[in-house]
This record gives sequence, structure tokens and C-alpha cells, in this order.
Amino acid sequence: MTLSLPTVGRLALLLVGLTFGGCKSGESAAKPSADGGPAAPAPAAGKPPITLTLGGYTTPREAYGMSIIPAFREHWKKEHDGQALEVRESYLASGAQARAIVGGFEADVAALSLEADIDKVQKAKLITGDWKAGEHAGMVTRSVVVIGVRKGNPKGIKDWADLAKPGVSVLTPNVRTSGGAMWNVLGIYGAALRGHAGVKQGDVEGATKLLAGILANVKIMDSGARDSMLNFERGVGDAIITYENEILVATPETRHEYVTPESTVLIENPVAVVDGYSKKHGVDEAAKAFVTFLTSPEAQRAFADHGLRPVVASVAEETKAKFAPVADLFTVKDLGGWPELQKTVFAADGIYDKALALSRGKGKAK
Repeated sequence: MTLSLPTVGRLALLLVGLTFGGCKSGESAAKPSADGGPAAPAPAAGKPPITLTLGGYTTPREAYGMSIIPAFREHWKKEHDGQALEVRESYLASGAQARAIVGGFEADVAALSLEADIDKVQKAKLITGDWKAGEHAGMVTRSVVVIGVRKGNPKGIKDWADLAKPGVSVLTPNVRTSGGAMWNVLGIYGAALRGHAGVKQGDVEGATKLLAGILANVKIMDSGARDSMLNFERGVGDAIITYENEILVATPETRHEYVTPESTVLIENPVAVVDGYSKKHGVDEAAKAFVTFLTSPEAQRAFADHGLRPVVASVAEETKAKFAPVADLFTVKDLGGWPELQKTVFAADGIYDKALALSRGKGKAK
């Protein structure tokens, strides 16, 4: 299938080859002949192969590429008389991926960090159905915002307030490109509003000052959560604010220690069929089947193996020992919901901008 994309779309799709080299998902390599002659072509399937394009955020890249997509390919083949299915994968920071899809990157399925980014795609009239319909309201994974620290926790970091202390270098991505960065801000701000991290409950000014104090210690703002983690792994910074699974997905040899704050936000990650593109490509059935597969026990266990908390209750119970408990776990709804937070926290001159200006000595909390 040939995709005609504007420049931003081509750049997003180019990541497919950069991220996963070798055979594409769903391709069969040709087998060498027994006598060492030219390779014999792979056997053709009974039905012509189809191709799905996944536009995802960076954090669950390994979960999709290493586990879930191969499992779905086999599931589809079994359910559709041996038909081969290829999944082309593109991964960007969530906000950047949403803009790419709106700008012409023809992803059939969008797997993004937060509801607000899926809403951007829907507002562009590329998602026409109710993507929140269903038992899990369109969510396929969960996580929590935590603090990664160096071995032995030399800075003695125990909670959010410790990240605002002098001499602590912090990493967190840029909220203008990264959904993970927005979750990080809500983890801090929400905890403070709820009366944690040394701030009185309901004290907006105090919560803004805490956020400003932490932002003052942020020296690098990467475009996405994965870039931020890569810098931390290279030795940059004393602490990183990140998804819990970014810590858990590392190998035992490279895994960093982490602190789960007393109060933090429950991250909920949505997936939706971009039917404006999937219908155009003639793969709407496969796109819907892929999204449905993501809440199967098999896929949910795969997500858990890659450090993401399942949304399916039975699998969450089965895998709960993998994840640290949180004393005060709150949700976006507890803070007023995404539409409200987009206006009060992330809009121009909102709480985040005020905190950023305050961190640079250019503004006031009120």
C-alpha cells in the first residue's frame, strides 16, 4: 500500500525503519534453497496481506513491538484463514504524534499518552465514532508518576518537595510536546492541591510555588519521556520524574532505583481507531480488532511484563505484586477532568506558565 503523506507524516512514518530494522511486522523472510542457490520466495497467503499503521507515543514501544504486535499478527492469521497482517509502527512524543496524525500522517490506530491528545485527533474529524465506548472507556494501560533516583538515593529524595531543594538536578520533558510531561506536572500539582508535599489542601498558590521550585531545578526539557530517560541513563541529572514503567522496563543491570511519592496521579493511556484513515485504507476491521485485542488477557499481561499497569481487573489482580502501592492515588477526574485542566493548568498563562515564569524569576504565583 502506498501512503501519500505531507512532510510531517513522512517524518513520522520514517521512524518505522529507524525503530525496528530488518523484516517489517508481518513479513516472512525468504528461505535459502537446500543446494545453496537463490533463495526461494516465502509462501503466499490465501488472502492478500493487509497493512495497519500504528501511531504511538514513545513509552510503550517495546511492549508493542516485541510482544503485542507479534501476538496480534498470529491472532489475526488464525481468525482470518491465514491472512498475513503487517503493522507499521511510528513512535513520537504523544503531543507530537497527535499533531502528526492531524497534519496528515495516516495512522489507522492512535495509541497516545493522554485523552486530550486523542481528542485533538477527534476534533480534526479523523475519529468519527465514540472512542470512549466500552468497559474501559478507551483506556488500555495505566501507570503512575514516580521519581527515579541514583543508586543509593544520595540526595535523600523521599517526596515531591525534595525535588525543589537547592543542588538537586531534575529531568522532565517539555509539556508542549510530551504527554508524559503533562502527567508529571499533574502528579506534582495535584498532590500539592490535595494537601501533600508540604502544601495545604486547596492552596493553589502554594501548589504553583512547589511546581515552580521543581521547574527551577530542571536543566534539560526533552521532547518526550523516552528521551528524558535516555539522558538520565547517560548520567544526566540527580532525579527524573517519569512513568513508573520507564523504570521497571529496564534490565536488572541498568534499572535505577525509584521513589513512589506519597501522593501521585494515576496515568491512563488511551487507544483509538482513526477511522478517517482506516476506512480510506480499507483496514477498518483490522484496526478495530487490534484495539479490541489490546484489552485481551494476553495483551494485558504483555503490558504488565513491560511495566504498565493493566486496566482489566483480573489481570491487574494477577500482576499486582509487580507494582508499588500508592498511599494517595488520584485521577484526572479528581482534578476536574482534562477539559478543565487544559484551561487552568496548560493553556497560555495557566498554572504551568505561571510556575515556569516564577522558576525563572519572571513572575508571581498569583
